[in-house]
Amino acid sequence: MKKDNINFANILGYKDWIYLIALIGLIVISVVFEPKMIIPGVIIWLLLLIYSLQTNSKRRTEIEKYIENLTFNMDVVTKDTLLNFPLPMVTVELNGMIIWHNNLFQEIILNKESMIEKYLSDIIDGFNPDELINADKTISKNIRIQDRDYSVVGSLIRVDNKGNKEHYIVALYFIDKSEYTNLLQKYIDEYPNIGIAIIDNYDELMQSIADSGRPQLLAEIDRSLNEWYGFTGGIVKKYERDKYIMFFESQYMQEMKDKKFGILDKVKEIDIGNKLPVTLSVGISNETGDFNSRLKNALTAIDIAMGRGGDQAVIKEKDDYVFFGGQSKEMEKRTRVKARVMANALEKLIEDSNNVIIQGHSNADADSLGAALGIYRMAKSFNRDAYIVLDDINVTIKEIIEKLEKTGQYEGVFIGKNEAIDKINSKTVLVIVDTHRANLTEAPELLNFTDKIVVIDHHRKVTDFISNVFLQYHEIYASSACELVTELLQYMEKKVEIRQPEAEVLYAGIMMDTKNFTFKTGVRTFEAAAFLKKAGVDTVAVKELFKNDIDTYISRAEIVKNAEIIRGEIAISQAPRELNNVQLITAQAADELLNITEIKASFVLSEKDNRIIISGRSLGEINVQIILEKLGGGGHITMAGAQVENVTIEEVIEKLKVAINEYFEERESAK
Repeated sequence: MKKDNINFANILGYKDWIYLIALIGLIVISVVFEPKMIIPGVIIWLLLLIYSLQTNSKRRTEIEKYIENLTFNMDVVTKDTLLNFPLPMVTVELNGMIIWHNNLFQEIILNKESMIEKYLSDIIDGFNPDELINADKTISKNIRIQDRDYSVVGSLIRVDNKGNKEHYIVALYFIDKSEYTNLLQKYIDEYPNIGIAIIDNYDELMQSIADSGRPQLLAEIDRSLNEWYGFTGGIVKKYERDKYIMFFESQYMQEMKDKKFGILDKVKEIDIGNKLPVTLSVGISNETGDFNSRLKNALTAIDIAMGRGGDQAVIKEKDDYVFFGGQSKEMEKRTRVKARVMANALEKLIEDSNNVIIQGHSNADADSLGAALGIYRMAKSFNRDAYIVLDDINVTIKEIIEKLEKTGQYEGVFIGKNEAIDKINSKTVLVIVDTHRANLTEAPELLNFTDKIVVIDHHRKVTDFISNVFLQYHEIYASSACELVTELLQYMEKKVEIRQPEAEVLYAGIMMDTKNFTFKTGVRTFEAAAFLKKAGVDTVAVKELFKNDIDTYISRAEIVKNAEIIRGEIAISQAPRELNNVQLITAQAADELLNITEIKASFVLSEKDNRIIISGRSLGEINVQIILEKLGGGGHITMAGAQVENVTIEEVIEKLKVAINEYFEERESAK
């Protein structure tokens, strides 16, 4: 009975019940006024009830039949769609086992047999759907099958409920996008790259050969460059006497890399009576963008190549730089025009400022401090307030600072980082000496407070250089920053009276970086030293600044004694952890190791403040700069350094040995 009541209630619709109830109400009202109407009213109500039941039952039956037919038709359509789906399709378990696939999937796999119950990872190498499912239970991956590229998309499908656990299968669709990827690769391959090539030593080269041989020499350089470049089918055009611009498709970039830019060595073989070898530098932009941005990147690359000493190729790609070559020593430039122009420009810049703040690199040395004092005296000669940022006085410069303080002439000159921030403003000239890397300066924050930034440096250029400079005097041929500042002092229109303490520190900086005028010393180095001597340098007093106590001497000897010799020509040693003036001793020990017979390069490591500091030295045959660049450092061919954080000294030694081996492998492959 209960079941019948439920069915009876479900047969009639909501509106039917409203009408029937309303009719009962009308019958009740009629009976109140006319009792005889009760029988006709009940009969009419029953007839309407029977009619509604019959009509709704018939309509319900028709709907059920329609739904059944529709369900059947949908099943047929679904099955037909799956069988004749226009894309390769496969359904798999989460473990990758195939439970169904269509014919198109079988065709792209080139397998005529059924693959049911086989694993997808066995058919398509390494393709496991379970590992590719995203948080939204979808799959999207690009794969390559039989030399064609496919975009695989799919999703999880819940199929049933086994023991209250969700059970899923994966449906995958393979969209062939080979034409798109081929077109994209064609676009990438044919993308035009821009390169700049410069003859590094053009002026010196022309002076080293008779007038009659110069056209032949230039023709030989042109021929060599065109022969090397010819395989690209690109364009190389000389636009100045020593400069070339190149256009070529990017598909040839990898071959240039594989051949290690053999043009660098090829031009060195040119010999038609020239006393100097030809060296070439190349800068290439291998990035996307409009022609202006690519040309700018190529010019930046060639600027870095020249700033690193020339004789190398630098490629700008993917926000990074790739280097080739760079084995030759820097050649001294004999023209003083640039020094004179820079002196005049700096003079005007200081005159237009309200104060000058100077900073060198952190862990200042004699070269950094001497160059800073030279700029300080320059600023004071124009009656400008000048300050030198020096947060930490290390053992290397401690004696120099004490000697300066005894004179009583430099009170308030040396300030800390916080005080420098208080004094700097938009009209301040900020001079960076002996480094061109922001993260190595004494106070990198100062670079954010003024646009009038001047960089004076002699180190080989690296990629993380300070880019927003107002004036830059970067000469890698120079022995030291002190030599460059001394030249600027010489060529100022306003005569600058250098005081004896300042001249002696400038002289000490040159002495330190040249190892007593032995390494990286040119004609202009001695001319700068002569100028300082005239300013009152006491060479004996300068020599006193470099004296060591007996403990330092013994510690240095111990480091030399414990050195490990690798490859028969490179010495590696480490300083004891308990040393106080470890940085000074490390550098001195690296120099001392070069005095050993057959040793051509040395590396000494020390530990300070959770950092491993490496000092590298060379006689010139081995480029310690390239080696230490692999560990994040830099410097010169004969003198370089690096700092590595959060690793043990043993780990750094192993990394250093790997970098040394890579250096020699690259040098051998370039021959």
